[in-house]
Amino acid sequence: MSDAPQVSIRRVFDAPRHLVYRAFTDPEQLASWWGPEGNSMPLDEIVMDVRTGGFQRWTEVVGGDPTIRTHISIDLTDVTHEEVLEGVMRVTGRLRGGFEPFETRFRITFSDEPDGRTRLEVAQWLPDQVAPPAEQGWREAFAKLDRTLQDALA
Repeated sequence: MSDAPQVSIRRVFDAPRHLVYRAFTDPEQLASWWGPEGNSMPLDEIVMDVRTGGFQRWTEVVGGDPTIRTHISIDLTDVTHEEVLEGVMRVTGRLRGGFEPFETRFRITFSDEPDGRTRLEVAQWLPDQVAPPAEQGWREAFAKLDRTLQDALA
């Protein structure tokens, strides 16, 4: 993998930083928005120990074909509460689009913006052939995250 991330996304959410961070670190919150439209995550298959040296594990089920089950295993290498999530993600199982299992490194930062908003920055290093669908997946997931955050604020 090169030094520059294959995926680099900046996004501002209309929610305070603690809620955006919680969306990534609370199993119920994560299950409500993670992945492309139509996918789901069984809550009983989500396990987290969010700290430096900890982990996050879950299964993503593709909508329309529950036989396509992707297993996500993250080893967290740097966690600063409400500021940074960094780690190595291993993606295995039956993958959508015929992709082979792969490993990716990521860094997500959470920063305050004016008016109680949050700037999220995602950098992800992954195999080149996976980058375009990964970026599309983030964008679809962020549309769902917007809805999840608005529900949390309601």
